[in-house]
Amino acid sequence: MPTVSKASYSTLPAGMTRSFTPPIMPAGVTVQAVAVTGPGAAAVADHHHRFFAGHEITERHQLVGPISKRVPDFFVHEIGPGPKYAGWTYASVGVWEAVHSPDGHGLEFLLTAPERNRRLVELVAMTAYYHAGPAGQRLDEGHTVPIGEPWLPGSACDHLLVSLPYPFGAELESCAWSGGHARLLWLLPITGAERDYKVEYGLEALEQRLEEAAIHPTDVGRRSVV
Repeated sequence: MPTVSKASYSTLPAGMTRSFTPPIMPAGVTVQAVAVTGPGAAAVADHHHRFFAGHEITERHQLVGPISKRVPDFFVHEIGPGPKYAGWTYASVGVWEAVHSPDGHGLEFLLTAPERNRRLVELVAMTAYYHAGPAGQRLDEGHTVPIGEPWLPGSACDHLLVSLPYPFGAELESCAWSGGHARLLWLLPITGAERDYKVEYGLEALEQRLEEAAIHPTDVGRRSVV
């Protein structure tokens, strides 16, 4: 499993921390397919398949909860281990369709995990639902999403840091098509103490601490670095 590394990225200034009460998303994920209708969703879905060639990719749909009201085209690609990444990846499709700027820029989100777990679909859906709400709720690099409970059982991490997709590089981060562009950002599980450290000292300082500790991002039992 890769450690967090800044690789060739340059760190942008720390973003504002968002605080909110996550909507309740009961279990109910299925593999039932839903047609990709928008150009952004189609482009992002194709981007995933091209980047993760050689990986098993399955569509997962959150059929319960409020996500369809804000992000009608939403589903998650569950991406199995393969040549690009040794763990599991859960990547959103359809968020750009719900929220993008007049010049065509929007976001999609991805989360990595040590094993297959439908909980990850719910976490990506929760993040997308919040992001697609009122304008004051827009997420971006450096923002944090409080989950309200461990991201996976037994973990001390109960926040998600919206970050550059360090395990995958710039090739995955950018998806462009005629009339639009999506930036794919990584949801990195962090502890409440790490979130507070970011607020006080900035995103770059927290990333430096994570890099120095050589954390495994999907290690459910990892300790806080601050």
